[in-house]
Amino acid sequence: MKKVLIVTGGTGGHVIPSISIFDHLNKKFSVKIVSDIRGSRFIDKNKYNYELIDVPNLFSKVYLFPINIFKYVISIFKSINFIKNKEINLVISTGGYMTFPFCLAAYFLKKKIFLFEPNSVLGRSNKIALNFSNKIICYDSNMKNFPKKFNFKKIVFEPILRKEIYDIDQNNRVNIKNKKILIVGGSQGALFFDNKIVDIIVEISKKIKIDVIQQVSNKDSISLIKKKYDQANINYNFFEFSKSSKEIYEGVDLAITRGGANTLSELSYLKIPFISVPLPSARDNHQYYNSNYYLKKDYCWIVQQKDFNTMEVYKLIEDIIVYNKTYNQKNEKLKKITENNTWNNINSNIIRIFDEN
Repeated sequence: MKKVLIVTGGTGGHVIPSISIFDHLNKKFSVKIVSDIRGSRFIDKNKYNYELIDVPNLFSKVYLFPINIFKYVISIFKSINFIKNKEINLVISTGGYMTFPFCLAAYFLKKKIFLFEPNSVLGRSNKIALNFSNKIICYDSNMKNFPKKFNFKKIVFEPILRKEIYDIDQNNRVNIKNKKILIVGGSQGALFFDNKIVDIIVEISKKIKIDVIQQVSNKDSISLIKKKYDQANINYNFFEFSKSSKEIYEGVDLAITRGGANTLSELSYLKIPFISVPLPSARDNHQYYNSNYYLKKDYCWIVQQKDFNTMEVYKLIEDIIVYNKTYNQKNEKLKKITENNTWNNINSNIIRIFDEN
C-alpha cells in the first residue's frame, strides 16, 4: 500500500484542506498528517492521528535569525529521518513555511512531491517548492505569480470540500420572511467585522426581520454586540471557527466574509451569495484575488476594506436582502458551480491522480 504524508500547519486555510484530502485518501492509501502547533488547533484529535513538527519562522524576529537558521537545518534532517523511518512514498504539501523542510527532505530522498494551492495567488513556499515538485493541485488556472514554464505541472481541480459540507441542505431560502445573515472572519477572525458590520445589521433589521450567526473574534466585545442585537430584537448565535459547518451554514441567505479560499469555496458550493471584505494584510493580497475569482463569475460582491463606507455598505446589504436586487441572479449562477462537485466525483479524481503517480 502506498504511503502518503500530508504536511500542513499555520492557519485553517492550510489545515482544513489537508484534512479533506486525508479523508479522500485514507481508505485507499496509508496516510499520515504532520502539523505544527498552530495548525493542530484545527485538527480533531479524536478523529485524526497526527504528529507535530517544530519549524521556526526564519523571518519572525531579525535578532533570532542565526538561531532560527540552525533550527531550520535541524528540522530538515528531522524531516529526512521521518520520511525514511515511516517509509513514505509521496509527500503532499499544503504550503506555508512549516512545510518546506519536508518538501526539501522528499526531494533529497527522491520522493514524489505534490503541492496544493487553493488560493488565486501562488504562495511563496509553494513557489520555491514548485521548482522540484512533481505536480501542483489548484483551483484557479490563471493564478497570480505562477511561472509559465511550470504550467505543465498544474492539475486544475474542483474545490476539495470537507465531507460534512455535502450533507448540508442547499435549499434556497429567498422567499422566507426572516433573512439569515452569516458573518464569518475565517480562522484568523475579523475584529473589523465586530466594529463595523454590527451597527449596519442593526439598521437593516429596522426594514426586515433578521437572524444573525456570527463569528466574534474578540470575546471582550461579545457583551456589547449582544446588547445591540437584543435592543434591536435580532435573533443571534455566536460561534467559534471550529464549530460544526451544519450549524454555521444551514439556512443562510447571505454571508459577509473575508476572502479565505476555503470559506469562499464552501459558500459557493452551498449557493450562498456573499459579500467579501478581503483582509488587506493578507500576504500578496491573495484574499482579494480569491474573491475576484468569484466576482468575475458574478457570484459575489466585493468591498475593499480601505474603501469601506458605512452608508454604502448599508445600501448594498439593503438592496440584496430587502429588495433582492441582483440576489436571485447570483443565486441562479451559483447553482451551476455544484453540478460536478460531489464527494464521489472528487474522491475518484483524487485517488486516480495519486494512483497514477
